[in-house]
Amino acid sequence: MRRPGRSSDIPPPLELACLRALWQLGEGSVKDVRILVTSSRNLAYTTIMTVLERLARRGAVERCKRGRAFLYKPVMGREQARRLAVKELAETYFDGSVDELRRYLDRPGASLPPAPPPPVDEPTDADIDTTLL
Repeated sequence: MRRPGRSSDIPPPLELACLRALWQLGEGSVKDVRILVTSSRNLAYTTIMTVLERLARRGAVERCKRGRAFLYKPVMGREQARRLAVKELAETYFDGSVDELRRYLDRPGASLPPAPPPPVDEPTDADIDTTLL
């Protein structure tokens, strides 16, 4: 893995989604990860495979062959990902000072932006039929 603290070490959103799936599973195949990731967005099997391979090259996951499939296991933990993200935030907006970031968050009236609403699934014919009954 690259030197800690560089922004390139922070997983972009899709890589983070795959890591979250692996943190939940402990270990999983591309198919397993895809099932969890596609619950909120529709992505191709090959897209998930490419992302997992990228994570393996970066050292964030390990890959081992079991039968005909590869299984992936997270090496980067949730806490490590958080530390990298907070460090990058502090370096970018608070002159590298985590204490300044902490003071900013602790000040009266400080608030984080509201969380985005959960994705809305398109209603299916079965949903519409159930609603109409």
